[in-house]
Amino acid sequence: MIRTILWADDAVVLIDQKALPGKVHYLTLTDWRDVVGAIRDLTVRGAPAIGVAAAMGIALGALQLPEASVPETRRTFARLCEAFAKARPTARNLFWAIERMQRRFDETLPGGIAEVKKALVGEAVAIGEEDVEINRRIGLNGKAFIRDGDNVLTHCNAGALATAGYGTALGVIRAAREEGKRLHVFVDETRPVLQGARLTCWELVHDRIPATLITDSMAGFLMAQGKVDLVIVGADRIAANGDTANKIGTYSLAVLAKEHGVPFYVAAPLSTIDRSMADGSGIPIEERNGGEVRELHGVRTAPVKVGVYNPAFDVTPERYITAIITEAGVAKRPCGPSLRRLLRGPA
Repeated sequence: MIRTILWADDAVVLIDQKALPGKVHYLTLTDWRDVVGAIRDLTVRGAPAIGVAAAMGIALGALQLPEASVPETRRTFARLCEAFAKARPTARNLFWAIERMQRRFDETLPGGIAEVKKALVGEAVAIGEEDVEINRRIGLNGKAFIRDGDNVLTHCNAGALATAGYGTALGVIRAAREEGKRLHVFVDETRPVLQGARLTCWELVHDRIPATLITDSMAGFLMAQGKVDLVIVGADRIAANGDTANKIGTYSLAVLAKEHGVPFYVAAPLSTIDRSMADGSGIPIEERNGGEVRELHGVRTAPVKVGVYNPAFDVTPERYITAIITEAGVAKRPCGPSLRRLLRGPA
């Protein structure tokens, strides 16, 4: 299994996703500031993976906490968490992980700084291991939606590289494949950073799952030809009513799928759900540097002085989503009440 990120010998070890598909290169980070940088510059990306990276980065920073008064230790730790919170604004898992690490810090601080360090490392490692298991459960809950012989369309990368391992949308595909189902995956290249072409295709080739790369603009034509049986994507933040933020271009796919009668599924852990946000209108959308659009791997493809609008995500309204697949079960439309039941857990 591909492991994207892990803790080893008091360091954060992660795949440099910017080097893929040409080279599989693991980075060993011993300074928490480098982890912040890796999140910001897409060395590690994908909402669950960002959450795991943040937890491990905070643990790394905690190891460097000096002996100090309780108030000073609190202030130092708060600044550490704030640095991670500013790295990327849209991914809910980032903030979920920070909040979980903050709670563990508060629980253990009365026991002293040594206890804090030990507890935060343990919590970060647990978050990583739990993520892999959560993804496997998502796969098990979603595999029934893929029939033998289906053609699946996916956008961006919601695989092992977007998580600690196994994947969300690709986790569903992997689970169906492991069950013995024959399937084929159409992969959007996902402009402007090409996560589909570089990362999703690399994972599918690695796992020997039949796949075809297409440009983002080809998806509607494929649906019109009847070549797409379902769409499965991941998510970076899900509002309480089911509105979903995911990589830019997802909304267009959802509208096309609705027009052509193609089921549209979102696969994501419960930690991606933002219960404080009633609907998708309030989800913060990260806007990235225009150079990502003007250039392709360092080669200029547009005039340097042309203006660029480069939102990294868009929001798909709940009405276009057939179901949201989580580790606790499947939320079918209307997604809001279904999500609330899943968040409450078994009765």
